[in-house]
Amino acid sequence: MQHTWLEPFLEMLGRRRDDPGHAPHPNGLAPDALPTVNTPPAFRRIEVADASPAATPGTASGAPTTFQSTSDPARHAPSAHATDASVREMVARHEALHMLLVRMVDHVLVRDLYGEEITAGIESLLVEGLWATVPGLSGQPASAHHLLPLETGEFLVFWPEPATRPQRLADAAFTMKLKLQHHLKDSVLRWTGREVHIGVGCATYRRRPGAEPRREFFQAVREARTMARKELDLSDLRLARDFKAVLQDNAIRTLYQPIVRFPSGRIMAWEALSRGPVDTPFHSPMMLFDIAEELGMLFALERICRERAIACAGTLAPDQKLFLNIHPRTLTDPGFTPGSTLEAVRAMGLAPENIVFEITERHSIRDFGVFYKTLSHYRGQGFKVAIDDAGTGYSGLATIAELKPDFIKIDMSLIRNINRDPVRRALMETLVSFAEKIGSRVIAEGIETREEAATLMAIGAHYGQGYYLGRPDYPKQETHVDIGELRPTAQLPSVGSLACSMPVGELAEPAHTVPPTTLAGEVRKLFETSDPLTSIAVTDERGKPLGLIMDYHLNRQLSAQYGVALYFKRPVSAVMDARPLVLEQTTPVEDAARLAMSRSRLQAYDDIMITRAGLLTGTVSVQRLLHKLAQVQVELAKGTNPLTGLPGNVALEKELETRLAGGQPFSLLYADLDNFKSYNDTYGFKNGDRIILLLAKVLSWAVQRHGAKGDYVAHIGGDDFVCITSPRHAERVCRAATRCFGRLVRGCYCAEDIARGWITARGRDGMERRFPFVSVSLAVLDCHERSNLHEIGERAAHVKHLAKAIPGNAYVLECGVCQMRALY
Repeated sequence: MQHTWLEPFLEMLGRRRDDPGHAPHPNGLAPDALPTVNTPPAFRRIEVADASPAATPGTASGAPTTFQSTSDPARHAPSAHATDASVREMVARHEALHMLLVRMVDHVLVRDLYGEEITAGIESLLVEGLWATVPGLSGQPASAHHLLPLETGEFLVFWPEPATRPQRLADAAFTMKLKLQHHLKDSVLRWTGREVHIGVGCATYRRRPGAEPRREFFQAVREARTMARKELDLSDLRLARDFKAVLQDNAIRTLYQPIVRFPSGRIMAWEALSRGPVDTPFHSPMMLFDIAEELGMLFALERICRERAIACAGTLAPDQKLFLNIHPRTLTDPGFTPGSTLEAVRAMGLAPENIVFEITERHSIRDFGVFYKTLSHYRGQGFKVAIDDAGTGYSGLATIAELKPDFIKIDMSLIRNINRDPVRRALMETLVSFAEKIGSRVIAEGIETREEAATLMAIGAHYGQGYYLGRPDYPKQETHVDIGELRPTAQLPSVGSLACSMPVGELAEPAHTVPPTTLAGEVRKLFETSDPLTSIAVTDERGKPLGLIMDYHLNRQLSAQYGVALYFKRPVSAVMDARPLVLEQTTPVEDAARLAMSRSRLQAYDDIMITRAGLLTGTVSVQRLLHKLAQVQVELAKGTNPLTGLPGNVALEKELETRLAGGQPFSLLYADLDNFKSYNDTYGFKNGDRIILLLAKVLSWAVQRHGAKGDYVAHIGGDDFVCITSPRHAERVCRAATRCFGRLVRGCYCAEDIARGWITARGRDGMERRFPFVSVSLAVLDCHERSNLHEIGERAAHVKHLAKAIPGNAYVLECGVCQMRALY
């Protein structure tokens, strides 16, 4: 049956006019800033007039405008006939259509302030968000939906009425508004410095007997548009009633995600993450808190979340903390007082120092003066402060410096792929340096890979958080995270670094301790009568460290004007350093030295407090720490090669004897350079050293990249090297080393020799002839407890001879019958 009454309407839908008010894809912005949206074929470039009862297609009250798709026009520019057929089929085939209308509330203002390119970019993201959101709300596949641009910044989505609806249409409209605003937020903030506001309306078109379908369809569009241009009546939403029921029933679950200390891997804190009931829209934290803010119930929700987070946290070690997310507007809410939180904290046997208020930077601070004053009040009670999502929201470095947070949490957008992005790495290094200079510590969020964690450790990030280190869970994860094997693998490592694996606890000396109620005058007498006492630790009755008093700091305070009158009869807690460097006894000596030297100039030489399971065991002076580190490095240097810094013959023999005595099988890789003498004679000894250093770096990289923790590389003299790895990793190490060396060694030749592929030099017989480029030969031996050093040496010489007989870069595996594999 042909519905001829649709023709005028379809003709209007199919009309096309050029609109100078719109620009095509905003090429003026970076491609990664404004993503191209691949919209389904149902996305049409059309015009729809604002309908009114008296309007006709030719005299509509709203002037029709055109939306230009930011997608490839060759892919998404169907003919008017195709558009007409699509809409005709949709309206004629279905008795009822649900529709959602979405509009940018400040579209005209954004266009006037920021231009066409930014506006088109926001529209592009809006369309992307629509296609990502609508199928989940309607319960229909994406192909069942049609997306029609109406006025500029306004879009209509409609689909056939399903047999059963996942939720009421008004609830779907409200949910879409929240999800679209969340989808747009970060990008729009980055482009304009402000949030975008979305209006959403909904309606249902139903075909009625005797009614004109065109007018009915327009009426439904007009109802949706009217709703989108005013605030939704939230009291009528089922979502609102369900949310209030969640609050009344305290149906909030708390998960705890560990925050790990670098480089020890110990858990420093847990972040409490709140979730609504499973299988409800409130299970998403974004929906949970956005709905609360829209309903004006954010404070009530956060109070329940805080109370449950504290109540369900269980026991914390004395040096561990609990991070509680706080909206910045909550701190200035009249109902938020430190008394209730303090009471809940103490009821669980915790102290304010265990609690960190995590304030998200994604929300604006409307009254900064009141906020700062309130925050200072809470900090005075002992609570710590963290800034979340640093670098993504309203606050820049100046605001962070003003707040002086105890922790700065770097957003995952800056962490993602940091191991492959030198710009992100440089930015992170700057942020770590900035944090240390203002007395803060950096927490890298969203760590999902081993390489990201290794890079952040190398940069010097203080703490890490993310799925790689531990997922949110309940009850909270209590185990130590093993990150000792993390090493950067994105670049060739330095081969000259020396390390000390001695734990700092072995250097600890007994500490003189006093309770926090001891008077400063009494402490002064202790320093005077207990020579050579230079520091006193302040602890509680269990032995948990609370602070440190250095002799010279106390003298400086008391010698100031009125210093004796102000401090002499006050508790020592008023003059102690409440944030000393406290390390677990298992911390390596070199890490302790690095952390000590990263302190401020006034604290750089303060003693370090050493703990075991959070309780004080002693103190270590920086002088003793550096002296021991220097001693160890001198001993290590005695057995190293002066050119490469790798262990030499003596160290290698000790390593082999230790492994043979241990009884575990291992593989020994003997590396030797081919045609090295001819290169050395032609290019000189300095360039010859470059080749040797290149091989040292390549072997070290191959062992780190493809070997296992504890593998070993030694330089036994000249151009000979030995690697020790496990049998299952040996061939992968050889393959990587030969391939990498074969590529990189060409850079040690001049352009003329590279073009020829050989050099002319005198051989050992004194005759001049052509020599190929320097290559590496690797001999691989399988060793076990029955082997001895003499036997290993003889076998290595034999297999190396076989490997050197193969032209180019090659390795030979000794497996009963030798297997020879030439790669170049």
